[in-house]
Amino acid sequence: MSLFDKKSLEHLEKGYEDWKNERAKGVSEADGYTTDSGIPVKLLYTPLDIKDIDYDSQLGFSGAPPFVRGIYPNMYRGRMFTQRQLAGFGSPSDLNKRFKFLLANGATGVNTLFDLPTIRGYDSDSPQAAGNVGHCGCSLDSVIDMEELYDGIPIDEVSVSVVTHLPSTTVALLAMYVVMAEKRGIPLEKLSGTNQNDFIMETCVGSAPEILPPRHSFRLQCDAVEYSAKNLQRWNPISYNGYNLREAGTDAITEVGVALSNAIATSNELIRRGMKVDQFARRLSFFWDLFNDFFEEIAKCRASRKVYHDVMKERFGAQNERSLLMRYHVQTAGITLTAKEPLNNVARSAIQGLAAILGGAQSLHIDSYDEAYSAPTEEASLVSLRTQQIIGVETNVTSTVDPLAGSFFVEYLTNQVAEKIKAYIAKVDEMGGLVAAVESGWLHNQIADFAYKAQREIESGERKIAGVNYFPQEGREAEKIEVFRYPEETEARQKEKLRTLRETRNNEHLKKCFAELRAACHEDKNVMPFVIEAVRSYATLGEIEQIFRDEFGLWQFPLV
Repeated sequence: MSLFDKKSLEHLEKGYEDWKNERAKGVSEADGYTTDSGIPVKLLYTPLDIKDIDYDSQLGFSGAPPFVRGIYPNMYRGRMFTQRQLAGFGSPSDLNKRFKFLLANGATGVNTLFDLPTIRGYDSDSPQAAGNVGHCGCSLDSVIDMEELYDGIPIDEVSVSVVTHLPSTTVALLAMYVVMAEKRGIPLEKLSGTNQNDFIMETCVGSAPEILPPRHSFRLQCDAVEYSAKNLQRWNPISYNGYNLREAGTDAITEVGVALSNAIATSNELIRRGMKVDQFARRLSFFWDLFNDFFEEIAKCRASRKVYHDVMKERFGAQNERSLLMRYHVQTAGITLTAKEPLNNVARSAIQGLAAILGGAQSLHIDSYDEAYSAPTEEASLVSLRTQQIIGVETNVTSTVDPLAGSFFVEYLTNQVAEKIKAYIAKVDEMGGLVAAVESGWLHNQIADFAYKAQREIESGERKIAGVNYFPQEGREAEKIEVFRYPEETEARQKEKLRTLRETRNNEHLKKCFAELRAACHEDKNVMPFVIEAVRSYATLGEIEQIFRDEFGLWQFPLV
Protein backbone atom coordinates (compact mmCIF):
# COMPACT_ATOMS: atom_id res chain seq x y z
CA MET A 1 0.00 0.00 0.00
CA SER A 2 1.58 3.27 -1.15
CA LEU A 3 1.61 6.12 1.35
CA PHE A 4 1.40 8.95 -1.18
CA ASP A 5 -0.67 9.58 -4.30
CA LYS A 6 1.01 10.50 -7.56
CA LYS A 7 -0.53 13.97 -7.85
CA SER A 8 0.63 14.99 -4.37
CA LEU A 9 4.15 13.80 -5.10
CA GLU A 10 4.28 15.75 -8.35
CA HIS A 11 3.21 18.89 -6.49
CA LEU A 12 5.76 18.25 -3.76
CA GLU A 13 8.54 17.62 -6.26
CA LYS A 14 7.97 21.01 -7.87
CA GLY A 15 7.90 22.66 -4.44
CA TYR A 16 11.11 20.94 -3.43
CA GLU A 17 12.89 22.09 -6.59
CA ASP A 18 11.69 25.68 -6.01
CA TRP A 19 12.94 25.53 -2.39
CA LYS A 20 16.29 24.11 -3.44
CA ASN A 21 16.84 26.71 -6.15
CA GLU A 22 15.49 29.76 -4.33
CA ARG A 23 15.86 29.33 -0.58
CA ALA A 24 18.58 26.69 -0.21
CA LYS A 25 20.66 27.47 -3.25
CA GLY A 26 23.99 25.68 -3.11
CA VAL A 27 23.42 24.02 0.26
CA SER A 28 20.74 21.41 -0.35
CA GLU A 29 22.90 18.45 -1.33
CA ALA A 30 24.72 16.02 0.96
CA ASP A 31 27.80 18.29 1.12
CA GLY A 32 30.00 15.46 2.39
CA TYR A 33 27.82 14.54 5.35
CA THR A 34 27.43 10.80 5.91
CA THR A 35 26.39 8.42 8.62
CA ASP A 36 29.08 6.40 10.40
CA SER A 37 28.46 3.64 7.85
CA GLY A 38 29.00 5.98 4.92
CA ILE A 39 25.38 6.58 3.88
CA PRO A 40 25.10 10.13 2.44
CA VAL A 41 22.93 12.46 4.53
CA LYS A 42 20.94 15.17 2.77
CA LEU A 43 20.10 18.52 4.28
CA LEU A 44 16.36 17.93 4.17
CA TYR A 45 14.13 14.87 3.77
CA THR A 46 10.59 14.86 2.40
CA PRO A 47 8.01 12.28 1.29
CA LEU A 48 9.91 12.17 -2.02
CA ASP A 49 12.66 10.20 -0.29
CA ILE A 50 10.25 7.46 0.72
CA LYS A 51 7.77 7.72 -2.14
CA ASP A 52 8.18 4.07 -3.09
CA ILE A 53 7.70 2.69 0.40
CA ASP A 54 4.94 0.12 0.75
CA TYR A 55 3.45 0.35 4.23
CA ASP A 56 2.21 -3.23 4.49
CA SER A 57 5.37 -5.00 3.33
CA GLN A 58 8.00 -2.56 4.60
CA LEU A 59 6.52 -1.25 7.84
CA GLY A 60 3.32 -2.89 8.98
CA PHE A 61 2.12 -2.77 12.57
CA SER A 62 3.85 -3.60 15.83
CA GLY A 63 3.75 -7.27 16.71
CA ALA A 64 3.03 -8.18 13.07
CA PRO A 65 5.23 -8.99 10.06
CA PRO A 66 7.72 -7.65 9.08
CA PHE A 67 8.17 -6.47 12.69
CA VAL A 68 9.97 -3.24 11.75
CA ARG A 69 7.84 -1.40 14.29
CA GLY A 70 8.53 -3.82 17.14
CA ILE A 71 8.01 -7.47 17.96
CA TYR A 72 5.11 -7.01 20.41
CA PRO A 73 1.80 -5.22 19.71
CA ASN A 74 2.01 -3.04 22.81
CA MET A 75 5.83 -3.09 23.21
CA TYR A 76 6.88 -1.33 26.44
CA ARG A 77 3.33 -0.72 27.64
CA GLY A 78 3.00 -4.45 28.08
CA ARG A 79 6.59 -5.46 28.82
CA MET A 80 9.28 -2.98 29.83
CA PHE A 81 12.71 -3.70 28.38
CA THR A 82 14.79 -5.92 30.67
CA GLN A 83 17.15 -3.73 32.67
CA ARG A 84 20.20 -5.93 32.76
CA GLN A 85 23.43 -4.35 34.02
CA LEU A 86 26.56 -6.29 33.07
CA ALA A 87 28.59 -7.26 36.13
CA GLY A 88 31.68 -9.34 36.69
CA PHE A 89 34.71 -9.33 38.97
CA GLY A 90 36.42 -11.35 41.66
CA SER A 91 35.19 -14.71 42.88
CA PRO A 92 31.65 -16.07 42.44
CA SER A 93 30.73 -14.95 45.95
CA ASP A 94 31.97 -11.40 45.24
CA LEU A 95 29.86 -11.11 42.11
CA ASN A 96 26.86 -12.69 43.82
CA LYS A 97 26.76 -9.70 46.17
CA ARG A 98 26.77 -7.25 43.24
CA PHE A 99 23.89 -9.17 41.58
CA LYS A 100 21.82 -8.89 44.74
CA PHE A 101 22.62 -5.17 45.02
CA LEU A 102 21.45 -4.52 41.45
CA LEU A 103 18.30 -6.63 41.81
CA ALA A 104 17.44 -4.86 45.07
CA ASN A 105 17.66 -1.53 43.22
CA GLY A 106 15.36 -2.46 40.36
CA ALA A 107 17.38 -4.50 37.87
CA THR A 108 15.09 -7.02 36.18
CA GLY A 109 17.75 -9.35 34.80
CA VAL A 110 21.24 -10.59 35.63
CA ASN A 111 24.12 -10.22 33.16
CA THR A 112 27.25 -12.23 34.02
CA LEU A 113 30.72 -11.33 32.77
CA PHE A 114 33.63 -13.75 33.27
CA ASP A 115 37.35 -13.09 33.56
CA LEU A 116 39.69 -13.71 30.66
CA PRO A 117 40.91 -17.14 31.87
CA THR A 118 37.30 -18.35 32.11
CA ILE A 119 36.38 -16.89 28.72
CA ARG A 120 39.39 -18.61 27.14
CA GLY A 121 38.77 -21.90 28.95
CA TYR A 122 41.62 -21.97 31.49
CA ASP A 123 41.27 -22.99 35.12
CA SER A 124 42.36 -20.49 37.75
CA ASP A 125 45.44 -22.57 38.63
CA SER A 126 46.60 -22.74 35.01
CA PRO A 127 49.86 -20.90 34.21
CA GLN A 128 47.98 -19.01 31.48
CA ALA A 129 45.60 -17.58 34.11
CA ALA A 130 48.25 -16.12 36.42
CA GLY A 131 47.57 -12.49 37.28
CA ASN A 132 44.19 -12.37 35.53
CA VAL A 133 41.97 -14.39 37.87
CA GLY A 134 38.92 -12.35 38.80
CA HIS A 135 40.01 -9.33 36.75
CA CYS A 136 37.59 -7.78 34.21
CA GLY A 137 35.11 -10.50 35.09
CA CYS A 138 34.27 -13.27 37.52
CA SER A 139 36.39 -16.40 37.83
CA LEU A 140 34.53 -19.68 37.37
CA ASP A 141 36.11 -23.15 37.30
CA SER A 142 33.44 -25.75 38.11
CA VAL A 143 29.79 -26.34 38.90
CA ILE A 144 30.62 -25.56 42.55
CA ASP A 145 31.46 -22.01 41.46
CA MET A 146 28.29 -21.85 39.38
CA GLU A 147 26.24 -22.72 42.48
CA GLU A 148 28.06 -20.07 44.50
CA LEU A 149 27.62 -17.44 41.78
CA TYR A 150 23.82 -17.74 41.65
CA ASP A 151 23.20 -18.64 45.27
CA GLY A 152 20.00 -16.98 46.43
CA ILE A 153 19.18 -15.75 42.90
CA PRO A 154 15.76 -17.08 41.80
CA ILE A 155 16.91 -18.42 38.44
CA ASP A 156 13.44 -19.84 37.77
CA GLU A 157 12.07 -16.27 37.97
CA VAL A 158 14.92 -13.99 36.84
CA SER A 159 16.34 -13.96 33.32
CA VAL A 160 20.10 -14.65 33.41
CA SER A 161 22.52 -13.70 30.66
CA VAL A 162 25.67 -15.84 30.74
CA VAL A 163 28.30 -14.06 28.66
CA THR A 164 30.26 -17.11 27.57
CA HIS A 165 31.67 -15.72 24.30
CA LEU A 166 33.37 -18.84 22.86
CA PRO A 167 31.27 -21.87 21.85
CA SER A 168 33.77 -24.21 23.54
CA THR A 169 33.30 -22.47 26.88
CA THR A 170 29.59 -22.06 26.20
CA VAL A 171 28.97 -25.80 26.13
CA ALA A 172 30.88 -26.22 29.41
CA LEU A 173 29.32 -23.27 31.25
CA LEU A 174 25.83 -24.02 29.96
CA ALA A 175 26.29 -27.60 31.19
CA MET A 176 27.27 -26.25 34.62
CA TYR A 177 24.19 -24.01 34.65
CA VAL A 178 21.97 -26.99 33.77
CA VAL A 179 23.54 -29.20 36.46
CA MET A 180 23.22 -26.38 39.01
CA ALA A 181 19.49 -26.11 38.22
CA GLU A 182 19.10 -29.89 38.53
CA LYS A 183 20.76 -29.84 41.95
CA ARG A 184 18.39 -27.08 43.05
CA GLY A 185 15.40 -29.07 41.81
CA ILE A 186 14.44 -26.51 39.17
CA PRO A 187 12.90 -27.96 35.99
CA LEU A 188 14.89 -27.04 32.90
CA GLU A 189 11.80 -25.66 31.19
CA LYS A 190 11.68 -22.89 33.83
CA LEU A 191 15.16 -21.56 33.07
CA SER A 192 15.09 -18.23 31.25
CA GLY A 193 18.22 -16.63 29.91
CA THR A 194 20.82 -16.32 27.19
CA ASN A 195 24.24 -17.58 26.20
CA GLN A 196 26.35 -15.43 23.92
CA ASN A 197 27.94 -18.41 22.12
CA ASP A 198 29.41 -17.05 18.87
CA PHE A 199 32.28 -18.63 16.93
CA ILE A 200 33.19 -15.19 15.56
CA MET A 201 34.29 -14.27 19.09
CA GLU A 202 36.93 -17.01 19.04
CA THR A 203 38.06 -16.83 15.44
CA CYS A 204 37.86 -13.10 14.57
CA VAL A 205 37.42 -10.86 17.59
CA GLY A 206 39.32 -12.36 20.51
CA SER A 207 43.00 -13.09 20.07
CA ALA A 208 44.80 -15.87 21.92
CA PRO A 209 47.57 -18.39 21.28
CA GLU A 210 45.15 -21.33 21.38
CA ILE A 211 42.17 -21.01 19.05
CA LEU A 212 39.95 -23.78 17.76
CA PRO A 213 39.53 -24.00 13.98
CA PRO A 214 36.44 -22.10 12.74
CA ARG A 215 34.57 -25.21 11.58
CA HIS A 216 34.95 -26.93 14.94
CA SER A 217 34.11 -23.79 16.90
CA PHE A 218 31.03 -23.38 14.72
CA ARG A 219 30.09 -27.04 15.31
CA LEU A 220 30.16 -26.47 19.10
CA GLN A 221 28.08 -23.30 18.67
CA CYS A 222 25.42 -25.36 16.89
CA ASP A 223 25.62 -28.16 19.49
CA ALA A 224 24.57 -25.70 22.20
CA VAL A 225 21.71 -24.36 20.06
CA GLU A 226 20.45 -27.85 19.20
CA TYR A 227 20.57 -29.08 22.79
CA SER A 228 18.79 -25.99 24.12
CA ALA A 229 16.10 -26.07 21.44
CA LYS A 230 15.24 -29.60 22.52
CA ASN A 231 15.60 -29.23 26.29
CA LEU A 232 15.44 -25.58 27.39
CA GLN A 233 12.27 -24.10 25.94
CA ARG A 234 12.75 -20.62 27.47
CA TRP A 235 16.51 -20.37 26.95
CA ASN A 236 18.23 -18.40 24.19
CA PRO A 237 21.23 -20.62 23.39
CA ILE A 238 22.90 -18.03 21.21
CA SER A 239 23.19 -14.28 21.04
CA TYR A 240 24.86 -13.45 17.75
CA ASN A 241 27.47 -11.02 18.94
CA GLY A 242 27.46 -7.95 16.76
CA TYR A 243 28.59 -5.97 19.79
CA ASN A 244 32.14 -7.21 20.18
CA LEU A 245 32.63 -7.33 16.43
CA ARG A 246 31.67 -3.64 16.28
CA GLU A 247 33.98 -2.79 19.17
CA ALA A 248 36.85 -4.57 17.39
CA GLY A 249 36.35 -2.45 14.27
CA THR A 250 33.33 -2.52 11.95
CA ASP A 251 30.43 -0.31 10.99
CA ALA A 252 26.74 -0.91 11.67
CA ILE A 253 26.17 -2.68 8.34
CA THR A 254 28.94 -5.22 8.92
CA GLU A 255 27.85 -5.72 12.53
CA VAL A 256 24.37 -6.84 11.50
CA GLY A 257 25.42 -8.49 8.25
CA VAL A 258 27.88 -10.84 9.97
CA ALA A 259 25.41 -11.71 12.73
CA LEU A 260 22.65 -12.52 10.25
CA SER A 261 25.07 -14.54 8.10
CA ASN A 262 25.90 -16.53 11.23
CA ALA A 263 22.19 -17.12 11.85
CA ILE A 264 21.87 -18.36 8.26
CA ALA A 265 24.82 -20.72 8.71
CA THR A 266 23.41 -22.00 12.01
CA SER A 267 20.01 -22.61 10.46
CA ASN A 268 21.51 -24.50 7.54
CA GLU A 269 23.49 -26.72 9.90
CA LEU A 270 20.59 -27.50 12.23
CA ILE A 271 18.36 -28.32 9.28
CA ARG A 272 21.12 -30.66 8.04
CA ARG A 273 20.92 -32.34 11.44
CA GLY A 274 17.24 -33.05 10.89
CA MET A 275 15.60 -30.16 12.74
CA LYS A 276 12.81 -27.96 11.38
CA VAL A 277 13.41 -24.24 11.32
CA ASP A 278 10.47 -23.57 13.64
CA GLN A 279 12.00 -25.85 16.26
CA PHE A 280 14.97 -23.56 16.88
CA ALA A 281 14.49 -20.16 15.19
CA ARG A 282 12.15 -18.85 17.90
CA ARG A 283 15.08 -18.85 20.34
CA LEU A 284 17.79 -17.27 18.22
CA SER A 285 18.74 -13.87 19.61
CA PHE A 286 21.10 -11.01 18.81
CA PHE A 287 23.37 -8.52 20.58
CA TRP A 288 23.82 -5.02 19.16
CA ASP A 289 26.27 -2.22 19.93
CA LEU A 290 24.81 1.27 19.75
CA PHE A 291 27.23 4.10 18.94
CA ASN A 292 26.73 7.86 18.86
CA ASP A 293 25.21 8.18 15.36
CA PHE A 294 21.76 8.44 16.90
CA PHE A 295 19.48 8.06 13.88
CA GLU A 296 21.58 5.46 12.09
CA GLU A 297 21.59 3.27 15.20
CA ILE A 298 17.80 3.52 15.48
CA ALA A 299 17.49 2.72 11.76
CA LYS A 300 19.85 -0.25 12.24
CA CYS A 301 17.62 -1.70 14.93
CA ARG A 302 14.49 -1.33 12.81
CA ALA A 303 16.17 -2.57 9.62
CA SER A 304 17.68 -5.63 11.29
CA ARG A 305 14.20 -6.86 12.23
CA LYS A 306 13.00 -6.46 8.63
CA VAL A 307 15.96 -8.32 7.13
CA TYR A 308 15.74 -11.12 9.69
CA HIS A 309 12.02 -11.54 8.96
CA ASP A 310 12.70 -11.75 5.24
CA VAL A 311 15.55 -14.24 5.65
CA MET A 312 13.62 -16.63 7.89
CA LYS A 313 10.46 -16.43 5.79
CA GLU A 314 11.87 -16.43 2.26
CA ARG A 315 15.04 -18.47 2.66
CA PHE A 316 13.94 -21.00 5.30
CA GLY A 317 10.15 -20.98 4.98
CA ALA A 318 9.49 -20.48 8.68
CA GLN A 319 5.77 -20.79 9.48
CA ASN A 320 5.62 -19.86 13.15
CA GLU A 321 5.55 -16.08 13.60
CA ARG A 322 7.86 -16.39 16.60
CA SER A 323 10.50 -17.69 14.20
CA LEU A 324 10.24 -14.49 12.17
CA LEU A 325 10.69 -11.91 14.89
CA MET A 326 14.14 -10.77 15.93
CA ARG A 327 14.85 -10.29 19.63
CA TYR A 328 18.00 -8.49 20.67
CA HIS A 329 19.92 -7.11 23.64
CA VAL A 330 21.74 -3.79 23.43
CA GLN A 331 24.86 -2.66 25.22
CA THR A 332 25.93 0.92 24.77
CA ALA A 333 29.28 1.40 23.07
CA GLY A 334 32.14 0.79 25.46
CA ILE A 335 34.70 1.91 22.90
CA THR A 336 33.19 5.41 22.87
CA LEU A 337 33.89 5.91 26.58
CA THR A 338 36.83 8.19 27.33
CA ALA A 339 39.30 8.26 30.21
CA LYS A 340 39.51 12.04 29.79
CA GLU A 341 36.58 13.83 31.44
CA PRO A 342 34.91 10.50 32.31
CA LEU A 343 31.69 12.07 33.56
CA ASN A 344 30.94 12.96 29.93
CA ASN A 345 30.41 9.22 29.48
CA VAL A 346 27.14 9.50 31.40
CA ALA A 347 25.74 11.62 28.56
CA ARG A 348 27.15 9.35 25.85
CA SER A 349 25.69 6.20 27.37
CA ALA A 350 22.33 7.82 28.09
CA ILE A 351 21.94 8.97 24.47
CA GLN A 352 22.93 5.53 23.17
CA GLY A 353 20.51 3.89 25.61
CA LEU A 354 17.69 6.18 24.43
CA ALA A 355 18.42 5.15 20.83
CA ALA A 356 18.12 1.49 21.88
CA ILE A 357 14.62 2.02 23.24
CA LEU A 358 13.50 4.17 20.32
CA GLY A 359 14.76 1.30 18.15
CA GLY A 360 12.72 -1.29 20.06
CA ALA A 361 15.29 -3.27 22.11
CA GLN A 362 14.12 -6.09 24.38
CA SER A 363 16.98 -5.82 26.83
CA LEU A 364 19.50 -3.11 27.70
CA HIS A 365 22.82 -2.59 29.47
CA ILE A 366 24.09 0.97 29.85
CA ASP A 367 27.85 1.30 30.27
CA SER A 368 29.14 3.08 33.34
CA TYR A 369 31.15 6.28 33.22
CA ASP A 370 34.25 4.73 34.82
CA GLU A 371 34.62 1.73 32.49
CA ALA A 372 37.53 3.33 30.63
CA TYR A 373 39.49 2.68 33.84
CA SER A 374 38.22 -0.59 35.27
CA ALA A 375 35.12 -2.59 36.12
CA PRO A 376 32.44 -0.19 37.36
CA THR A 377 32.18 0.67 41.01
CA GLU A 378 28.92 0.02 42.82
CA GLU A 379 28.09 3.72 42.60
CA ALA A 380 28.79 3.91 38.85
CA SER A 381 26.71 0.77 38.25
CA LEU A 382 23.83 2.35 40.13
CA VAL A 383 24.03 5.50 37.97
CA SER A 384 23.79 3.31 34.86
CA LEU A 385 20.81 1.42 36.25
CA ARG A 386 19.11 4.69 37.20
CA THR A 387 19.73 5.94 33.64
CA GLN A 388 17.78 2.96 32.33
CA GLN A 389 14.99 3.68 34.80
CA ILE A 390 14.87 7.36 33.82
CA ILE A 391 14.49 6.41 30.16
CA GLY A 392 11.86 3.82 31.05
CA VAL A 393 9.61 5.76 33.40
CA GLU A 394 10.45 9.49 33.26
CA THR A 395 10.85 10.39 29.59
CA ASN A 396 7.50 8.98 28.39
CA VAL A 397 9.21 7.55 25.27
CA THR A 398 7.90 4.10 26.17
CA SER A 399 4.26 5.18 26.13
CA THR A 400 3.78 4.71 22.39
CA VAL A 401 5.18 2.16 19.96
CA ASP A 402 7.94 3.13 17.51
CA PRO A 403 7.52 6.89 17.99
CA LEU A 404 9.96 7.84 15.21
CA ALA A 405 8.04 5.92 12.54
CA GLY A 406 6.97 8.21 9.73
CA SER A 407 10.01 10.44 10.01
CA PHE A 408 11.10 10.92 6.41
CA PHE A 409 14.75 10.65 7.46
CA VAL A 410 14.33 7.62 9.72
CA GLU A 411 12.26 5.69 7.18
CA TYR A 412 14.69 6.52 4.37
CA LEU A 413 17.65 5.51 6.52
CA THR A 414 15.94 2.30 7.65
CA ASN A 415 15.43 1.27 4.03
CA GLN A 416 19.01 2.17 3.10
CA VAL A 417 20.45 0.20 5.99
CA ALA A 418 18.24 -2.81 5.21
CA GLU A 419 19.37 -2.87 1.57
CA LYS A 420 23.03 -2.61 2.54
CA ILE A 421 22.68 -5.44 5.08
CA LYS A 422 21.09 -7.65 2.41
CA ALA A 423 23.93 -6.83 0.01
CA TYR A 424 26.46 -7.76 2.70
CA ILE A 425 24.77 -11.10 3.31
CA ALA A 426 24.81 -11.77 -0.45
CA LYS A 427 28.56 -11.10 -0.50
CA VAL A 428 29.11 -13.62 2.31
CA ASP A 429 26.92 -16.13 0.47
CA GLU A 430 29.13 -15.77 -2.61
CA MET A 431 32.16 -16.77 -0.53
CA GLY A 432 30.46 -19.99 0.55
CA GLY A 433 28.99 -18.74 3.82
CA LEU A 434 30.38 -17.18 6.99
CA VAL A 435 32.61 -20.05 8.08
CA ALA A 436 34.41 -19.98 4.73
CA ALA A 437 34.67 -16.17 4.88
CA VAL A 438 36.36 -16.45 8.28
CA GLU A 439 38.72 -19.20 7.19
CA SER A 440 39.89 -17.10 4.24
CA GLY A 441 40.85 -14.11 6.41
CA TRP A 442 38.43 -11.80 4.57
CA LEU A 443 36.60 -10.72 7.72
CA HIS A 444 39.87 -10.21 9.63
CA ASN A 445 41.02 -7.77 6.96
CA GLN A 446 37.74 -5.87 7.13
CA ILE A 447 38.10 -5.46 10.89
CA ALA A 448 41.73 -4.35 10.69
CA ASP A 449 41.09 -1.85 7.88
CA PHE A 450 38.10 -0.26 9.60
CA ALA A 451 39.83 0.00 13.00
CA TYR A 452 42.90 1.61 11.39
CA LYS A 453 40.77 4.13 9.48
CA ALA A 454 38.73 5.03 12.58
CA GLN A 455 41.87 5.61 14.66
CA ARG A 456 43.37 7.83 11.98
CA GLU A 457 40.17 9.88 11.89
CA ILE A 458 40.37 10.40 15.65
CA GLU A 459 44.03 11.40 15.54
CA SER A 460 43.45 13.83 12.67
CA GLY A 461 40.40 15.35 14.34
CA GLU A 462 38.10 14.36 11.50
CA ARG A 463 36.16 12.20 13.97
CA LYS A 464 35.44 14.59 16.84
CA ILE A 465 35.31 13.48 20.48
CA ALA A 466 34.30 16.12 23.01
CA GLY A 467 37.00 16.77 25.59
CA VAL A 468 39.53 14.60 23.77
CA ASN A 469 40.26 16.17 20.36
CA TYR A 470 37.37 18.65 20.34
CA PHE A 471 37.90 21.50 22.80
CA PRO A 472 40.23 19.54 25.09
CA GLN A 473 41.10 21.28 28.34
CA GLU A 474 44.86 21.55 28.16
CA GLY A 475 46.71 21.68 31.46
CA ARG A 476 43.65 20.79 33.53
CA GLU A 477 44.15 18.20 36.22
CA ALA A 478 42.47 14.89 35.55
CA GLU A 479 39.17 14.44 37.34
CA LYS A 480 39.53 12.34 40.43
CA ILE A 481 36.99 9.54 40.42
CA GLU A 482 36.82 6.44 42.51
CA VAL A 483 38.26 3.50 40.55
CA PHE A 484 37.21 -0.05 41.29
CA ARG A 485 39.85 -2.26 42.90
CA TYR A 486 39.71 -5.98 42.26
CA PRO A 487 39.69 -8.28 45.30
CA GLU A 488 43.33 -9.34 45.80
CA GLU A 489 42.67 -12.79 47.27
CA THR A 490 40.59 -14.17 44.37
CA GLU A 491 43.33 -16.19 42.69
CA ALA A 492 44.45 -17.89 45.91
CA ARG A 493 40.87 -18.72 46.86
CA GLN A 494 40.06 -20.21 43.47
CA LYS A 495 43.24 -22.29 43.45
CA GLU A 496 42.41 -23.73 46.87
CA LYS A 497 38.88 -24.64 45.77
CA LEU A 498 40.31 -26.44 42.74
CA ARG A 499 42.81 -28.36 44.86
CA THR A 500 40.04 -29.57 47.17
CA LEU A 501 37.75 -30.41 44.26
CA ARG A 502 40.34 -32.59 42.53
CA GLU A 503 41.10 -34.46 45.74
CA THR A 504 37.49 -35.23 46.65
CA ARG A 505 35.77 -36.04 43.35
CA ASN A 506 35.56 -39.50 41.75
CA ASN A 507 38.46 -39.19 39.32
CA GLU A 508 38.10 -42.75 37.99
CA HIS A 509 34.54 -42.12 36.87
CA LEU A 510 35.61 -38.80 35.42
CA LYS A 511 38.23 -40.51 33.25
CA LYS A 512 35.43 -42.53 31.67
CA CYS A 513 33.41 -39.34 31.06
CA PHE A 514 36.40 -37.71 29.39
CA ALA A 515 37.01 -40.73 27.14
CA GLU A 516 33.39 -40.66 25.96
CA LEU A 517 33.61 -36.91 25.29
CA ARG A 518 36.81 -37.36 23.28
CA ALA A 519 35.13 -40.02 21.15
CA ALA A 520 32.06 -37.81 20.58
CA CYS A 521 34.29 -35.06 19.19
CA HIS A 522 35.04 -37.29 16.21
CA GLU A 523 31.48 -38.44 15.59
CA ASP A 524 28.42 -36.72 14.21
CA LYS A 525 27.03 -36.36 17.72
CA ASN A 526 26.08 -33.44 19.92
CA VAL A 527 28.73 -33.07 22.63
CA MET A 528 26.40 -31.41 25.15
CA PRO A 529 25.14 -34.62 26.86
CA PHE A 530 28.75 -35.81 27.29
CA VAL A 531 29.85 -32.46 28.72
CA ILE A 532 26.89 -32.44 31.12
CA GLU A 533 27.81 -35.89 32.39
CA ALA A 534 31.41 -34.76 32.95
CA VAL A 535 30.22 -31.65 34.80
CA ARG A 536 28.02 -33.79 37.06
CA SER A 537 31.26 -35.57 38.02
CA TYR A 538 32.88 -32.19 38.76
CA ALA A 539 34.98 -31.75 35.65
CA THR A 540 36.53 -28.29 35.48
CA LEU A 541 36.15 -25.81 32.68
CA GLY A 542 39.84 -26.06 31.81
CA GLU A 543 39.75 -29.84 31.60
CA ILE A 544 36.82 -29.79 29.18
CA GLU A 545 38.41 -27.07 27.07
CA GLN A 546 41.68 -28.99 26.87
CA ILE A 547 39.84 -31.98 25.43
CA PHE A 548 38.52 -29.76 22.63
CA ARG A 549 42.03 -28.43 21.95
CA ASP A 550 43.44 -31.95 21.87
CA GLU A 551 40.76 -33.43 19.64
CA PHE A 552 40.07 -30.53 17.27
CA GLY A 553 43.55 -29.03 17.08
CA LEU A 554 44.47 -25.35 16.98
CA TRP A 555 44.21 -22.65 14.32
CA GLN A 556 46.21 -19.55 13.45
CA PHE A 557 44.62 -16.30 12.33
CA PRO A 558 45.17 -15.93 8.59
CA LEU A 559 47.50 -12.99 7.98
CA VAL A 560 46.72 -11.75 4.49
